[in-house]
Amino acid sequence: MNKDLTVGDPQRILWRYSLPLFGSVIFQQLYNIADSLVVGKFVGENALAAVGNSYEITLIYLAFAVGCNIGCSVIISQLFGAKKIWELKTAVSTALIASGVLCFALMIFGFFCTPALLKVIHTPTGIFADSLLYLKIYTAGLFFLFYYNIATGIFSALGDSKTPFYLLAVSSVSNVIVDYLFVTALGMGVDGVAWATFLCQGVSCVLSLVILLKRIGKMPIEQRMVWFSYDILIKISRIAVPSILQQSFISIGNILIQSVINGFGPAVIAGYSAAIKLNNLVITSFTTLGNGMSSYISQNLGARKMDRISPGYRAGLKMVYIMSVPIIILYLTASKPLMLLFMDEGTGAAVQTGMQILRIIVPFY
Repeated sequence: MNKDLTVGDPQRILWRYSLPLFGSVIFQQLYNIADSLVVGKFVGENALAAVGNSYEITLIYLAFAVGCNIGCSVIISQLFGAKKIWELKTAVSTALIASGVLCFALMIFGFFCTPALLKVIHTPTGIFADSLLYLKIYTAGLFFLFYYNIATGIFSALGDSKTPFYLLAVSSVSNVIVDYLFVTALGMGVDGVAWATFLCQGVSCVLSLVILLKRIGKMPIEQRMVWFSYDILIKISRIAVPSILQQSFISIGNILIQSVINGFGPAVIAGYSAAIKLNNLVITSFTTLGNGMSSYISQNLGARKMDRISPGYRAGLKMVYIMSVPIIILYLTASKPLMLLFMDEGTGAAVQTGMQILRIIVPFY
């Protein structure tokens, strides 16, 4: 259901709006964490290292998808707050068309350049084949990743954080189950968890697009809509491109770090992979809160209710601290049990590496 974020107590509105977003983050990250959990427990340390090694490259694609999400979300939020439904519909179709073109270009890049990327980061020979296989299957599903993120951004712009949460909850739980079945019952390895993610994310994407297009279609307009607008594309790009660049630079930095980590062998790669998955769960939560604040502020900017922005900002700061402190305590006091979720050996180099990484980065949350 669409939600007007320009009325009501800012703090209460943000809490009600953001809690489903946080739930969505948990389930979104469950995709990647489930892959590592299943291969680490049932395939082996090298498979966990291969998935972790691939993960940093997938973050480049995710940076583009999330950047498009933020760009269309901010612009559509403003139009929704201003009640400009005709322009809103044009913005939705423009975002879908432009994102499809960008995604297709990235897929071509991924299919032809992935082996070179794996060599650039000094992927060990023992995990090279599995890393390449995982990334090829992941690249084949980029359309699902992109369009799900676009749909989520539009839902958020309309003040609806519950629909993406419900869809992602079902899809993520299904992904864990299918991961387990593909690896244990069918005897598959890294390819099993990759195909499980492909299938479940595809279902989530299709359902979200069907619901979104039906909802947008029901919004009345007095004139025939335009399917593509260069003016709106420029507005979206002004928000999306800086976001993509920001997140891409972070991803490139992580890839450079991964290339150093890869020199220490599969055990250290596996421990690093597990710790980074847990770290990214937190970082993505912060990013999601930022996106929620963007939707809140954009709607109020569109409605010209400037007096609601500062109270909303202060409410957001409170939410950051309420979220950060318990996570810091959990990660510092339970670093070893958290690592053992991914691995069986409690005294190995992989576990010790993961624990050390968490203890260094967590205080800075």
